[in-house]
Amino acid sequence: MPTLATLLLLPALISLGQWQARKAELKQALQETYDQREKGSSLQVGAHPLDPVAVRYSRVVARGRYETAYQILLDNQVHDEMAGYHVLTPLHIEGGNMRVLVNRGWVPVGRDRNVLPETEVPQGVVEVSGYAVVPSGKFFELEKPEDLRSGWQKVWQNLDFKRYTDAAPFPLQPLVIRLDPASTAGGYVREWPRPDARIEVHRGYALQWYGMAVVLVVFYLVTSVRKAANDDHDHA
Repeated sequence: MPTLATLLLLPALISLGQWQARKAELKQALQETYDQREKGSSLQVGAHPLDPVAVRYSRVVARGRYETAYQILLDNQVHDEMAGYHVLTPLHIEGGNMRVLVNRGWVPVGRDRNVLPETEVPQGVVEVSGYAVVPSGKFFELEKPEDLRSGWQKVWQNLDFKRYTDAAPFPLQPLVIRLDPASTAGGYVREWPRPDARIEVHRGYALQWYGMAVVLVVFYLVTSVRKAANDDHDHA
C-alpha cells in the first residue's frame, strides 16, 4: 500500500512543482521583454492593425478622440484593498476608422453597486501615451455574459476581446493601451503591476511541492527499510 500511494502521489507533487516553476519562468520572461522594450522609443498606433506579439509591453502613443458609447467598466479590480473598476474607453484614432482601447485606470465602486461611477473624458483630440498589453484569453466567468445585441453592457467581469470586437461596430487594434501615470489624457488611478508581480509566490509554491515530494520519498524509504528489518527479524 505505501508503494502504491507513493507511485500515485510522487508524480502529482512533482507536476505541481513544475507547474508553479513554469509560471515563474513565464513571468520572468515577460518582465525581461518589458524591461527591454520600455527603453525603446514610442511606437505610433495608427489606422493599420499592429502585431500584438511584436508590440507587447512597448511604449506606444496614439492621437484621437475618446468615444464613451462603447466604454466598459472592468469589474473586480482592487486598489489599496478597495473594490473598483478599470475604465476602458475606445479611442477613435486620427486618420481612419480604427479604434484602440485605452485603460484609463481604476475608480472605486462606491456605496451602491447599482449606481455606476461617473467617468469623464477630455473633449477634442487627445494624445494618449502608455504601453501596450495583450488581453488574456483565459478567464473564468460564473455566469454567461449578456447578449450585446440587446444593448451595450457597461460592466464586464472580464475583458473578452473577441466578444468586444464582435459586438463593436468598428475595427479595433488587438491590444490595450495602459495609460501612462504621467499622462493628462483623462486618467484615473494608474498603479500598474509589473509583469513579474508575485513571481516569488510561484517560486515559493514550487519549492513547497518539490519539498513535499522529497519528504514523501524519504518517508517511503524509511518505512521500507523498517519493514524489511522487521520481516528479517520475524523470519530469524
